[in-house]
Amino acid sequence: MSKEQSKALFYTQGVEEVLKSLDTSVDGLSTAQAKERLDAYGYNELDEGEKRSLLSKFIDQFKDLMIIILLVAAALSIITEGRHGLTDACIIFAVVVLNAAFGVYQEGQAEAAIEALKNMSSPMARVRRDGNVVEIDSRELVPGDIVLLEAGDVVPADMRLIEAASLKIEEAALTGESVPVEKDITETVEAEAGIGDRVNMCYQNSNVTYGRGTGVVTNTGMYTEVGKIADMLANADESQTPLKQSLEQLSKTLTYLIIAIALVTFLVSVFIRGEQPLEGLMVAVALAVAAIPEGLPAIVTILLSLGTTTLAKRNAIVRKLPAVETLGSTEIIASDKTGTLTMNQMTVEKVYTNGQLQNADTELGADNTTLRIMTFANDTKVDPDGKLIGDPTETALVQFGLDHNFDVREVLKSEPRVAELPFDSDRKLMSTIHKEPDGSYFVAVKGAPDQLIKRVTRIEINGEVRPITDEDKQSILAVNKDLAKQALRVLMMAYKTT
Repeated sequence: MSKEQSKALFYTQGVEEVLKSLDTSVDGLSTAQAKERLDAYGYNELDEGEKRSLLSKFIDQFKDLMIIILLVAAALSIITEGRHGLTDACIIFAVVVLNAAFGVYQEGQAEAAIEALKNMSSPMARVRRDGNVVEIDSRELVPGDIVLLEAGDVVPADMRLIEAASLKIEEAALTGESVPVEKDITETVEAEAGIGDRVNMCYQNSNVTYGRGTGVVTNTGMYTEVGKIADMLANADESQTPLKQSLEQLSKTLTYLIIAIALVTFLVSVFIRGEQPLEGLMVAVALAVAAIPEGLPAIVTILLSLGTTTLAKRNAIVRKLPAVETLGSTEIIASDKTGTLTMNQMTVEKVYTNGQLQNADTELGADNTTLRIMTFANDTKVDPDGKLIGDPTETALVQFGLDHNFDVREVLKSEPRVAELPFDSDRKLMSTIHKEPDGSYFVAVKGAPDQLIKRVTRIEINGEVRPITDEDKQSILAVNKDLAKQALRVLMMAYKTT
């Protein structure tokens, strides 16, 4: 792909203009065109860079002034003391080698974890080829491919959306915003717009949480936004941590002092005490060897390894041991991206039902109407492993139902969804219609309390249905206001049977 094409501002262009500039159509590319472009642009994957061998990693562990001093001390110990200095030399060598081995092991563990993160990208993609929808390896995507997306998918490349049905995509990895972005293919986007404001685009490795969509691939591989980040990381300057700076400064200071003391000792031995130069040199070297703190690297390595182990238990990746000290020195983290600093998961905290506000752990009963509504008016999917896929708010509702022994999968088999009215920003409601075993229909609605309460005519309290009063409405709105003050997201449920 040319640099000019990769820098094209596709989000400022209309759908037809984008298709024309990429020389494609809504029916997708032909197999021949795809092969030709794959040869020209390469695979849709990030460059891994040159992998270092195990030997080079091991050698790199010795590129430290303190380690070099220790090795010199070990060599001098053998030279000056012969067999008597062999024990000290062996101890020093053992400490240095163990230090290097642990450093290589830790770096290998971090690289394995990073490799696992790379595997999170979408392995397969559904595209239109030769006018038909086929599933291909996402690394074979090329600019101009038409890709189909639905809830649960990982976006396989940077794309300009050409169709969107209630499509929401979580782009926290690129923007830091934990709330999924609602996409709009018709909105005009200015050239200066940031990634988070390009609502007609979707980017590689972001997650589709809601709805469906279709997009045309605009950039692949290292030309994607994720690829640009990977390139910056690969070319980033490697700065020293405060601990490494301190150890280097200590090493230099010790080196200068030891050399100065050894030199003074040699001069005093030879010119004042009248000893032979070789004998004076041996004394000076022995003093220098004794002054070197050979235990310091081992102590530092052990302490850092303990910190690394603690972080690893909490799923934190540490590639270089000294980085543990830098993280430990951090006093303040200023951020408004709460979802990206936490697990980016939502949970139900409180439920207002039967005129009472209850905690989420209060027993409701599997036949509670609220459980039916919150899991029926919901597009969450459950994969074969039991993982919930979808919008964080909706997955929280389904998980709440599962925690209260309401298995939505089994219930939907007897009460399947037959129609739906998706959520939209104007109506602020979502409605689904389900056919019940007796032939009647159950309409489940969830959405913004201020909008839904305008449409409600009756209320159910402890199984009894009666007309809703103004007092009921004021009470519900008061609870809504109180919960909102607690920074909770509030949804209202309603239903109708016909």
